[in-house]
Amino acid sequence: MSDKQTKYQRGAAKTARIPIKIEPTVQPLRKPAWIRAKSPAGPEIQRLKKVLRDKQLHTVCEEASCPNLGECFAHGTATFMIMGDICTRRCPFCDVAHGRPDPLDANEPQHLAETINAMGLSYVVVTSVDRDDLPDGGAAFWAETIREIRRSCPGVTLETLIPDFRGREEHIQKVIALDPDNAKAQDLLKRMSE
Repeated sequence: MSDKQTKYQRGAAKTARIPIKIEPTVQPLRKPAWIRAKSPAGPEIQRLKKVLRDKQLHTVCEEASCPNLGECFAHGTATFMIMGDICTRRCPFCDVAHGRPDPLDANEPQHLAETINAMGLSYVVVTSVDRDDLPDGGAAFWAETIREIRRSCPGVTLETLIPDFRGREEHIQKVIALDPDNAKAQDLLKRMSE
């Protein structure tokens, strides 16, 4: 197995070591016509992909192989994914690669804020891979990213889809302190206290 295959595990390689065995479909079902997405091509899509590559940013749209990528990118929208493009978990329902992630990029919060400004966005969605390899699960990095977006893009509405930080309340609180309207974080804390 090459280094890239070891680092980026998808499909059967990703789910091979989980205790639940996935039964392959013998005969794939035909998809309905309405579910077919257009190929992600065109000048606006290519421009957005270039911006993302130049700033070394990732989107969940690309990493999770979203079938709606073409439609969203064509309208200049995306869900940004911070803390790299490799997740430490092996969720079989998700197409984000599993493996050993690279170290965090200290410039990512600044690059993300610059990209938000360059795209002229008024509404931004940020999510992340799970980083169980980090002592705080990436909570400090999330906090820095939120601070940088709020500082550099004051008029932007920010929606954050945070990880569960392995249920560690102090890490969730770190994010809530900077993003008090984060409904997901509030819901996590509520469920933890029940």
